[in-house]
Amino acid sequence: MQDNATEVTAAGIARLAGVGRAAVSNWRRRHADFPKPVGGTETSPSFALTEVETWLRDQGKLAEVPLRERVWQQLSGHPEGPVTALTHAGCVLLLIHDRPTVWLDASAGSDARLAAMLPGVLEEVLAPRFGTAATVNTPDTVNSPGAVNTSPSVSPRAAVHAPLGPDLLTSVPLLRGAAELAAELGARQTFEFLLGRHLDANPRQYTLTPADLAGLMADLAGPARTVLDPACGTGALLRAVTARADQELYAQDSAPELATLTALRLALHTRAGVHGATGDTLRADAHPELRADAVLCHPPFNERNWGHDELAYDPRWEYGFPARTESELAWVQHALARLKDGGTAVLLMPPAAASRRSGRRIRADLLRRGALRAVVALPVGAAPPYNIPLHLWVLRRPEKAPAQPEVLLADTGQFATEGRGGPDWRVVREAVLDAWRAFDRAGTLQERPGLARSLPVIDLLDDDVDLAPARHLPPATAADGAEALTAVRERLGETLRLTTDLTPPPADTAQPARWPLTTVGELARGGALVMRTGGSGGHARVPVLTDHDVIAGTAPSGTLPESDEEAVLVEPGDVVVPVLGGGSMARVIDDASGGAALGRSLVLLRPDPTALDPWFLAGFLRGTANNRQASSYASTATRLDVRRLQLPRLPLDEQRRYGARFRALDEFERALRHAGRLGNQLVRGMYDGLTDGTVAPD
Repeated sequence: MQDNATEVTAAGIARLAGVGRAAVSNWRRRHADFPKPVGGTETSPSFALTEVETWLRDQGKLAEVPLRERVWQQLSGHPEGPVTALTHAGCVLLLIHDRPTVWLDASAGSDARLAAMLPGVLEEVLAPRFGTAATVNTPDTVNSPGAVNTSPSVSPRAAVHAPLGPDLLTSVPLLRGAAELAAELGARQTFEFLLGRHLDANPRQYTLTPADLAGLMADLAGPARTVLDPACGTGALLRAVTARADQELYAQDSAPELATLTALRLALHTRAGVHGATGDTLRADAHPELRADAVLCHPPFNERNWGHDELAYDPRWEYGFPARTESELAWVQHALARLKDGGTAVLLMPPAAASRRSGRRIRADLLRRGALRAVVALPVGAAPPYNIPLHLWVLRRPEKAPAQPEVLLADTGQFATEGRGGPDWRVVREAVLDAWRAFDRAGTLQERPGLARSLPVIDLLDDDVDLAPARHLPPATAADGAEALTAVRERLGETLRLTTDLTPPPADTAQPARWPLTTVGELARGGALVMRTGGSGGHARVPVLTDHDVIAGTAPSGTLPESDEEAVLVEPGDVVVPVLGGGSMARVIDDASGGAALGRSLVLLRPDPTALDPWFLAGFLRGTANNRQASSYASTATRLDVRRLQLPRLPLDEQRRYGARFRALDEFERALRHAGRLGNQLVRGMYDGLTDGTVAPD
């Protein structure tokens, strides 16, 4: 075996064979010929991928590794690390995308020939696409919202360079596999799939901008020929920009891997000119002469080491020198400095930036000079950190000072949802864009109680210059509030009456049953059901059923990272089981949830209706003892091996008898949950109404 062979962990082996990690541990104990570890640690060993494939195939546990999984395992187990592997794959996929015949010629020979030819042919593709000569990048600081801060870079550098021949030799199997996958999916879709899997496998390393939020920010900025993202991260904001002729996209990030991957991602996504750079934007701006039509930015929050001491006399601080604790206001002024007159910037901001006393002078000058045009409070859960309602600031580089400037304040907090998948983006998008476009046309906006209003700047220029929208928006009218509470009370009464009707009858005593048992794994192997796991991405724009939705009994509320991986769509009659958390839960999909994508940490069971009743299946899977025997325990989490869950072998008619009882219990459980939600809504509304004077105490 080669020293640089691709390695795979126990989790990767489980993916290859479609089993849980517990099964892999059992194989290691029971089979003396199981491949020996070649790396990793004692608690998390790694194995040679080729040896694992051979063993699985010899054992009849693997007919053939799916191409997507093979390429992913080659990338994730690359000797130089997944980022290097992803960069090499991205360069070659761009070559395939732009000059497929050149790739066919280079790949026709041996691996050594391919590795020797690639640097030259890649340089011919990379240089014209990125407008720079190949440059090796070395800085390793981060000014995107993610990754780890280290020392700042001295100067900006080009984001993409052609790798050297020796660097490519170990990547050749991966590159050939990626090319084969590109023949099926397309070069862009292949890179999106691999990048999406990498981001999903490292959730703590990267802070992502959700696609729906990126689309809203791009729409607020409007059509633009030149667009800059000075903290580009993984490129979500620039990918959301509407394409147009002769467009130029500028990106910078001080994390070299993010700058490189984003530049490649954009080049595969669009024919626009892509100008990517690595470097600390505030200390070493790569585009100092740029005057863009639009700037989009999701800056890092609460940075203390942003260059306060070095940049005291920087010409970008037109509106005041930011305090050490006001790094976000440094990013705001950087964005304004890179705009042409009349250009628009949209920044995602922490809510504290609208009210901290240390930033009040800069906020006041932004208002007086007409640079700050709107502050929009987003619902909780819109973007990380998900527990606070972030703000969007819309700024415009003033061509001249307005005579009587006003600023738009909007609050979309009412559109938050109960699930963890974020707010109702369709409603948020419509409300924000409608208010912004009306305000942008007229310079003012008629009050929309509880949602939006425009205020004269002079009304905000007090000692605090507090721009938090919730502190300036009028409440809903008293009549609407009282009517809404009355409607909630009536719905609660109806739900409580339904709950009483659905209360199960007294239980009859019976002797413990001694049924012959089978397992979900045996049923899947016998064809009685199909088993699928939740995806890590998808290109279908459909709601996503999350594990939280299944446990809470709510509608699909999640999102998946955008990729070209095929999402698993649920159908009515499917049974969905969460695998994390240690609870006993299974849910039968109804017509309302049918068509949603299956989220992560969920397993779908699709029973053959001629062999299994779905309600019978779901009911027995919820048994506490059943879940306990099928669960494995780590130090901080419990994981369910769905294949080990048991249920009795019963005739279909008997299954349906049990299924009818389980279905009645499910209806009772849903009614209880709905009553609880309505009760909480009524109590909260009464407290709010009594305290703001819209509800009388008698």
